[in-house]
Amino acid sequence: MTTLELNLNSLTELAKSVLDIEADSIIKLKDRINGNLTSAVETIINGKGRVIVTGMGKSGHIGRKIAATLSSTGTPAYFLHPAESTHGDSGVITRQDVVIALSNSGETLELLNLLPLIKRFDVPLIAFVGNTNSTLAKRADIVFDVSVEKEACPLGKAPTASTTAALAMGDALAICLLHQRGFSAEDFLLFHPSGSLGKGVLYTVEDLMIKGDELPIANENEKFLDIINVISEKKLGCVILTDSDGKMTGLVTDGDIRRILMKHLDVEKLITKDIMTRNPKTVPAKALAVKALAIMEKHSITSVAVCDKDKKPVGIIHIHNLLKAGVA
Repeated sequence: MTTLELNLNSLTELAKSVLDIEADSIIKLKDRINGNLTSAVETIINGKGRVIVTGMGKSGHIGRKIAATLSSTGTPAYFLHPAESTHGDSGVITRQDVVIALSNSGETLELLNLLPLIKRFDVPLIAFVGNTNSTLAKRADIVFDVSVEKEACPLGKAPTASTTAALAMGDALAICLLHQRGFSAEDFLLFHPSGSLGKGVLYTVEDLMIKGDELPIANENEKFLDIINVISEKKLGCVILTDSDGKMTGLVTDGDIRRILMKHLDVEKLITKDIMTRNPKTVPAKALAVKALAIMEKHSITSVAVCDKDKKPVGIIHIHNLLKAGVA
């Protein structure tokens, strides 16, 4: 075995050890979740301003991520650099805000310098600390103990497990707030208009649906054989059925046709309304395209009819339309 191979084996074990230490630091946080979590959620939900997140050094980097996660999941948040705060930036804090301060030691001078302003404004202070006996913890209204037994760094110097624990607790708080607010997938997409996430919010059903002369539509009283012709002509694998008032009453798909042909020997006398699928799934034209995708995935179908408020069909959206637009 070469020296290189020995080093690779050693590095593999070291990497696994790092992951074990950091995973353990997160698991142990579960036992420290108590009334502090519900108090923090209630305080933030009832707040009329934003959540101001602050932290120095590596805790600051974690604070930025927590602020970003909060903002993208329905809780407006802003990161305030504590060193800059004493040079005028503390003006972003208002009496309606809630402050989350991160410090492993709980004695970070730049954070402690912010405390007089926070207390003077009577702003609720939530602390993420590695030392619950620290000055920051004692001054805070709500304390999250994110301490760890040891850092993953073999020198015990570089913040590793401690920053992982703080980030995980921040995620837990953000997701609890998301749940409490009833924040939906569509709400999330509204905050992510770019990239692959944004494709679903860039388009509405109306933007992608098939309409006009391309729309496969027929009266429910037509003969079954005539319906087959409509499906073949429009090439969408289905046809929307309407009553005499133009309101949608049902749908017939390629699959329905195969099942009917296997069940009925004589199909010449069949009337479409007697064999159509009644009350099929529909979606409003103004709904986000991802709404149509969710319906398709939930019910294992490839197309959804689009109806107006009077239940009259105005279009149909097919999985191929969603795929082409990059939504699916």
